[in-house]
Amino acid sequence: MNKVAPEIAKFLHSQPFIVVSSIGPDGLPHNSCKGLVEIGPDGTVYLLDLYKGKTHDNLEKNPSVSICAVDEHRFRGYCLKGKARLVKEGQLAEAVVLAWEKKLTARITHRLIKNLKGEPGHASHPEARFPEPKYLIAVTVSEVVDLTPPPLR
Repeated sequence: MNKVAPEIAKFLHSQPFIVVSSIGPDGLPHNSCKGLVEIGPDGTVYLLDLYKGKTHDNLEKNPSVSICAVDEHRFRGYCLKGKARLVKEGQLAEAVVLAWEKKLTARITHRLIKNLKGEPGHASHPEARFPEPKYLIAVTVSEVVDLTPPPLR
């Protein structure tokens, strides 16, 4: 297991979403956007999934996963590789759901402020229509890759 350094955890938490890559039955990668909920003291990364789609099906068959987040403006990014474990809907702790609701509220607020400033974006607030989380993805990180080009580190 690889602990996630505090500065990387802070970076990941500052991103609006994380791209999760799983491996499909055809051996090809499948990418989807997920919400980061928490990074535990042991380095486990917890992501909520709102749908039981391809990511769920892929992780049931093959737990290998990568998590990627990039901040284009700061020209920084990280890829975390590891193994995922699925936590079923009925086993989601209330604290996890509350943490997700807090992040969701922050996302809606951020979009509203941008809209008020006249910045172009989505006409409605898609986050307000998200369903309740269906399950949690708990990732045991085995490798952290700094995506920042070496001369800029």
